[in-house]
Order: sequence, then C-alpha cells, then structure tokens
Amino acid sequence: MTAHPIGSTTEPSVPAMNGQEFADATEAIVTNIERVIEGKTAIVRLALSVLLAEGHLLIEDVPGVGKTMLAKAMATSIDCTVRRIQFTPDLLPSDVTGVSVFNQDTHEFSFKPGAVFANIVVGDEINRASPKTQSALLECMEERQVTVDGRTYPLSTPFMVMATQNPIEMEGTYPLPEAQRDRFTARVAIGYPDARAELAMLDAHGASNPMEDLRPVVDDSTIRRMIGLVRSVHVADTIKEYAVALVTATRQAPDLRLGASPRAGLQLLRTARAVAAFDGRDFVLPDDLQALAVPVLAHRVISTSDAQLARRTTDAIIADIVHRLPVNASRGRDRR
Repeated sequence: MTAHPIGSTTEPSVPAMNGQEFADATEAIVTNIERVIEGKTAIVRLALSVLLAEGHLLIEDVPGVGKTMLAKAMATSIDCTVRRIQFTPDLLPSDVTGVSVFNQDTHEFSFKPGAVFANIVVGDEINRASPKTQSALLECMEERQVTVDGRTYPLSTPFMVMATQNPIEMEGTYPLPEAQRDRFTARVAIGYPDARAELAMLDAHGASNPMEDLRPVVDDSTIRRMIGLVRSVHVADTIKEYAVALVTATRQAPDLRLGASPRAGLQLLRTARAVAAFDGRDFVLPDDLQALAVPVLAHRVISTSDAQLARRTTDAIIADIVHRLPVNASRGRDRR
C-alpha cells in the first residue's frame, strides 16, 4: 500500500515549549471552554488532557447536559481544522473516510477526503450509526490513517475524535463494539450542574448562544508543542509497574468477565503524563493513575452477570480495585 499526501504523519518542526507557556495555554483553553460549560472544570481539564495525550474522548450522558457543546467548545477553542459528523442510520462509511471518484477529464480516479480528515472530529450521537459505519473509525483512531481502495492516506497531527452518545435511549441505536470502545482513551459523563452553575447558565444562555462569540485562543502549532512537552514527562519504573498492576487486577477481578487491554495501560500512562503537566510537574505520581483509572479503564471492561444483577457498575468495580490495590512506597518520586 502506498501513502498519499492528503494529511501528513510527519510533524512540522516546532520549538520546544516551557512550563510557563504550557500553563498559560492550558489556562486560556480551559477558561474559554468554561464560557459555555458552567461548573465543569474537572471534565474540561480531562478532555484537554486526552487531546494532549493524543487520544480520543467518548462523552456519554443523558440528553441536555452539554455533551455536544463541550465537544464543539473544545474544537472552537483551537484554531485548527474541525469537522462534525452527525451519526445517523443512513450514514455510510465513505461519508466518514472518503471515496475515490472517477474524473472524466483525466480518466483517472481521484480521492475525495471524508469528514475524518480534520484535526478534531466531532462525532455526534455515534451509536446511532450502523456497526459498518462505526467500524470506519477503527483504523483512523488507532493508526491515524485511512485506507481506501488499497491506498493509505495519513491523517494530520493533532488528531482527535470526540464522540457523544446517550446511554439511556436504546431505540434506534447500535451499541459500540468493544473494539471501538477500547480505542477511546477516556469516557466522561458531564452530569447535571449544581444550582449555582445552572443559574449562571440561565443568565449566560438565556438571551443568546455563547458559542457564537467563542473564538480560538491557541493554534494547532501550539497544540503540537504542548503534546511535545507532555511526551517528555518522566514516568518512573515503579509507576509503570503500578499501571501494569492496575490493568492486571481488572483481568483477575471476580466481578469482571473482560478486563482491560494492554492498550488501556498505555493510554493510562499517556493521559497521566498530560495530567502531571497540567499540575506543573515533569513526572507522574501514583495519584495521577488513581484519578484516571475510572475514566480510562471503566468503559473497556465488561462486568459479570452477577455483578450486573447486583447493580454494580464498572465505575464502582474499578474504583474498588484502585482502593484495594497497594501503591509502591516510593510514590514515584525516584524521578531519574
């Protein structure tokens, strides 16, 4: 298979970013998003951490809590290419990845890129598309490339899929297969705002849509520099061992019939690096892994029938594993 230069997997050379620049950029993005998402700082920080960890985010919650608005606000805050895909039962895989079209003038086939050729792809109500269309994202999300008619087209950096879905309504939906869920770095639920945040939302959103006034605060070059800094965050051997222990514990838990994959452990560490950078550290702590265990691992595992009958959620099971698993006494401070 040959590569075609629709996107580029070769990252442009950009100057390194220092800690203060990183802090300023993250603060600007979070503040900008919070202009439209009230009282959800932790969720916004996690969403940005997933982007900087070069991962993908699944936003799963009931209707009306701001799932799509969070995805759109994140995309709007960064001056890069953004495409939105409204997943519907009649959406075709070629609408996502692209299609080869015969050119009458040249008598050759030319590739017409699909909606996935963007830095940030917002997939709205992803579980409403057929499994065939959902599977079109598998290669894109894992390998950051698209293969059509035997040719491979690389995707640009940064690349992130932010998908939303409603876990309550099952009519006319197709549950995401495990292979698809495992490609999402983290799953978040926004939840209802508290009374003060909801009152502020009524004031801000009552007369106009604040999304109309939202403007980018950083560009794609800045995001690539931020990703470079996150990659440089140190992970001690003891932290890696703790991450492996967490993932292994999910495979041995009596309440789970399917544990977390090796990919889960890798993405847990990547996201932990981003969280550490957010906190101004150049090394990862066990606390980072513990805080991320539920959003990164819970959507990848499957509980047993007995656990489901007992109404034990995978979130609760993962939280219990984190609580019971001992942490190495070094606490990850043997930085070098």
